[in-house]
Amino acid sequence: MITDRVGDFIIRLKNAGAIGNQIVSVPYSKHLEAIANKLKDLGFVERVEVSKKGHGSLEVTLAYDAQGKHKIHDVKRISKPGRRMYVPAREAHTVKNGLGARVLSTPKGILSDKEARKVRAGGETLFEVW
Repeated sequence: MITDRVGDFIIRLKNAGAIGNQIVSVPYSKHLEAIANKLKDLGFVERVEVSKKGHGSLEVTLAYDAQGKHKIHDVKRISKPGRRMYVPAREAHTVKNGLGARVLSTPKGILSDKEARKVRAGGETLFEVW
């Protein structure tokens, strides 16, 4: 049984890219679908598909650059099940001088650090990706 779905999801993406896999399949949840769509908007993921067979699964197609390198170099889980980390909008700083992104779960949905500052929405800092 997985107790940290978000942590498992981002590590699966990172590991799949490290070995050159194109598609990652994870058990479906609305929260993971929202995170995957945000990663797609940020350019780290190419495509997100939902399969409703059985319990359902989420299939994520990874994005690679022109040289064939995976766009997710590393991830860092900030908020964990044992210690939730919340930030106000003004403290949602950039990651790696703008090369990465911080993903937050806010009352306005899943937002990147840039979007959270723009709409002035704070929330739980899920992870950083670069």
